Amino acid sequence: MIEGKQIFFTYGFAETDKNPVLNYVDLEIPDGQIVGLFGENGAGKSTLLRLMAGLLVQKDRGCQILLDGKPATQVRGEIACIFEEGTFLPDLTPKQYGDFLADFFPKFDRAYYDKLVKFFKLEEKAAKHMSRGQKAKLEIAAGLAKRTKYIFMDEPFLGKDALTRQDFMKILSGSLTGEETLVLVTHELEAVETFIDRAIVVHKGKLAADVEMDDLHHEGKNLMVLLKETVGYDENAYRDLFAEEE
Repeated sequence: MIEGKQIFFTYGFAETDKNPVLNYVDLEIPDGQIVGLFGENGAGKSTLLRLMAGLLVQKDRGCQILLDGKPATQVRGEIACIFEEGTFLPDLTPKQYGDFLADFFPKFDRAYYDKLVKFFKLEEKAAKHMSRGQKAKLEIAAGLAKRTKYIFMDEPFLGKDALTRQDFMKILSGSLTGEETLVLVTHELEAVETFIDRAIVVHKGKLAADVEMDDLHHEGKNLMVLLKETVGYDENAYRDLFAEEE
């Protein structure tokens, strides 16, 4: 379970920042749930994801995020991150990267990793020489093959063409056993509409909406409607740009 209490974060000085990225947020995600974090650019969703994954350090205001009762730094072996920026080891080839991961992740499935690398047709060259899309595929292979309890994804569809996105969703669905807790950030609402269990909208540093997808669909709504309603999107705001001056 992921438990977050009074989550506060700012990139400035905590004592003087009047517009923190996250402003005392409480969050609880039970085991096995697939959660989507949505919102406008700069809303704080990626920051929240990185805090959960232990990649950012919170400002000391009594706030904490725990995974199974422990800080993320104490359960690294149970965390897989699939982020848009790609691998933190750009000098390694896919084979070398697999060797490295096998040493650090006790449940790393090397055979599955090799299958994914082959499926994605990744060449045996350093990640820094790969295209953006190839780097993303390498991170997908690495992240899923770690067989961790917690999976965090930030814009997993970025840089992927329509066919690759389709393959990714099939592979992701086939890789999960139902015991993993998966949290993802994406602007591709339609791609995850029927995949996630729960949707959270982050707006101005707060969790402005938190709804089970079954309940949302029962109301006859989808993710786009939820997002627009939550952030107060004005469908006709653009008309002012073309209005004739009187």
